Amino acid sequence: MPAEVPLVNETILNTERLTQTLREYDCAGVIHVAAYKYAGVSVQRPVHTFTQNVTGTASVLTAMEQAGVPLMVFSSSAAVFGTPTDDVVTEDSPQHPESPYGESKLAAEWLINDVARATGSFRAVSLRYFNVVGSATDDVYDASPHNLFPLVIEALLDHKTPRIYGTDYPTPDGTCVRDYIHVGDLAISHVAAAAALSNATPLRPAYNLGSGEGLSVRQIMDAMARVTGIDFTAEVAPRRAGDPARIVADGHAAAADLDWRMRHTIDEMVASAWSARRAH
Repeated sequence: MPAEVPLVNETILNTERLTQTLREYDCAGVIHVAAYKYAGVSVQRPVHTFTQNVTGTASVLTAMEQAGVPLMVFSSSAAVFGTPTDDVVTEDSPQHPESPYGESKLAAEWLINDVARATGSFRAVSLRYFNVVGSATDDVYDASPHNLFPLVIEALLDHKTPRIYGTDYPTPDGTCVRDYIHVGDLAISHVAAAAALSNATPLRPAYNLGSGEGLSVRQIMDAMARVTGIDFTAEVAPRRAGDPARIVADGHAAAADLDWRMRHTIDEMVASAWSARRAH
């Protein structure tokens, strides 16, 4: 983190500290990215997931009200759609989450929209996306024990064989298909959303940040082998609970309003993740 940016290390469940921080730094708005984000694990930990993601969001909203902060960009998820009936989901596609994580993100969206309707002065926009990957700088890398890219990279560094969880999904190669978006591209659209709110630009309540095409887990494995130069054949493990077969989002609305676009190829995403991890 840049030295000139203050860092306050605290849980979002501490409403009093949140309020104090928003007042102390005279915040104009909040980009709310704090969450417990693991769909598979949320099936075993539903109460914990809802506490972090729904109660936590209520705490942030309460602090914002108390501090007089009227603008929020909310980091939601394409998991709110579950397994879509549409080949590519739009902002208007039916929302049927299939995990406590997806349910908690949708409940948080509802709460945010309710606050906006109730106050008239509060404005917010939710950004829905899936599988953020890569690194924008070698200074920071994804160390999550649940995300696909770091799981594969750590396995390769440990001379182990990466795993694919389920190869019997109704997809072209039997593995899950997702949007994989680069963290740097995601950051640009969060900043664009914050700027639009600050400028009172009319926005939709929610936007999808997606590729419109998606990639399968097996395609990711192929890219990992290609970029790292490490030849491997992934092991096959059973499906994980809470993993829909395919979620691919249409990003046209976000492209028009929030400077959204896929600026990185899959090989560039893998290369940035590999470079950042090896730098540490």
